[in-house]
Amino acid sequence: MIVLPPDESGIRIAADHLLAGGILGMPTETVYGLAAVVWRTDAIASVFAAKERPLFDPLIAHVVDVEQAWTVWDRDVLEAPAREAVERLTAALWPGPLTLVLPRREAVPDLATSGLPTAAVRSPDHPVARSLIAAVGEPLVAPSANRFGRVSPTTAEAVVAELGDRVPYVLDGGPCRVGLESTVLAIEPDGVPRLLRPGGVAAERVAELLGRPVRDGRGGAIEAPGQLASHYAPSVPLTLVDRAEGELGRVSALLASGSADRVRADGSVVVLSEGGDAAEAARRLFAALRELDGAGLPIVAERWPDRTGLGHAIADRLERAAARRP
Repeated sequence: MIVLPPDESGIRIAADHLLAGGILGMPTETVYGLAAVVWRTDAIASVFAAKERPLFDPLIAHVVDVEQAWTVWDRDVLEAPAREAVERLTAALWPGPLTLVLPRREAVPDLATSGLPTAAVRSPDHPVARSLIAAVGEPLVAPSANRFGRVSPTTAEAVVAELGDRVPYVLDGGPCRVGLESTVLAIEPDGVPRLLRPGGVAAERVAELLGRPVRDGRGGAIEAPGQLASHYAPSVPLTLVDRAEGELGRVSALLASGSADRVRADGSVVVLSEGGDAAEAARRLFAALRELDGAGLPIVAERWPDRTGLGHAIADRLERAAARRP
C-alpha cells in the first residue's frame, strides 16, 4: 500500500483513482475510511471484499454538504417535520460526526445500502476528506478501513497494518481528531430521531436542537453500520470490569481513567485518560486497543463510568469489543 501525502498532488492521485473505479483509505475526523464512489457498484464490491464485510451491513455515504446529500436522499418523499429536523441538524452539526438515515433515491446502488430503502449520509469535518470529496465531485462510501468487526484505524499506519496489499493507496491525514465513529440517527417521518449508534455527537445535543428526546432505536433490524453485538473487537479476548485493581497476571490492561499504579499486569497497561476526560479517551481508545492486541494477551478493560455525551459512545465500543463473536 502506498501512503499518499495530503497535498494537492496526493489528493489528485487519490481522486483520479476513485473516479477510475478504485478504492483507497481516506482520513476523517472520526476514523479512517475505505473509500469508493457511491455510484460505482464494482468499486463498492471491492470495498466489501477488502474488508471481508457481510453484504447485509450497509455503508455510509460521505458528502461535502447537505446539497450533495440530496443526490443520495430522496427529498420528495420526506414529510415536512422530517425535512425540518434534517435542516436543523445539518445546519448545526455538519460538517461533523453525525450520520443521518433517510429514504434514498432509486439511483443509489442496492449494494451500498444492503438493499434497504434508506441511505446513511454524513459530511466529514476533516480538510483532507473534504478536499478529496470535492475533487471527485461525487459522494464517497467510506466504511472504516479495517477487516470487518475489528478495531477501527485512526492513523494511516494502522490502515497499512490492517489491510496491507488489499488496498493500493491510503491518503495520510494524520491522527483522527475524534477517534470514534459518527453518531447514527434515523429520522422518522414525524421528525422524531432514533439513535442507531452512539458516536461523536451527543444524543443530548440532538435533543436540544430538535426540542424533543432521542428515541433508542438499537436492538432491532440492521439499519446502519455498527449495530452488531460484536464489533470493533481485538483478536484477543477482552473482559470488562467495573474497576481493575491489584495483580492481573498474564493480561494486558486497558484502564478508563486514573493512575496505573493500582494495577499490575505482565503485559502493557494503558490509561486512556488520567483525568477521566471523555474526548481524550475517545481519541486514544482504538489506538490503545490495537497496541494491547499486539501483545497477544487477553485484555482487561474498565467500563467507562459516564454514559452521557461522548462517554456513551466509549461505553458502547467497549461493550461491543467484549461481546462474544457468533
